[in-house]
Amino acid sequence: QVQLVESGGGLVQAGGSLRLSCTASGRTFSSYVRWFRPPPGKEREFVAATAWSGGRIHTADSVKGRFTISRDNAKSTVDLQMNSLKPEDTAVYYCNTGGGLPAIAGPYWGQGTQVTVSS
Repeated sequence: QVQLVESGGGLVQAGGSLRLSCTASGRTFSSYVRWFRPPPGKEREFVAATAWSGGRIHTADSVKGRFTISRDNAKSTVDLQMNSLKPEDTAVYYCNTGGGLPAIAGPYWGQGTQVTVSS
């Protein structure tokens, strides 16, 4: 079993930055680690993914150039650096792993962390 815990959410003004962190414990996961967000009233949206073993990083067009995903294998963490935040980035951000495709959710989820961007 894999446990994922997100942290780092909060309230920030438009144009500001936040850094989210996803810490994994339990069985070591070897697939992709992803960030998703369901904006209020909308479908769940893929944000970014990285393979735990390294390799290509995948980022949604809506956040490309503003959000950066990175991993620290020694700490078992995957971070999401979010810059130039916009009000439409407001959502609960979820860490996800398992499965075999970068933008398709696997079975393991964290509890989510709220990000609110004020205009």
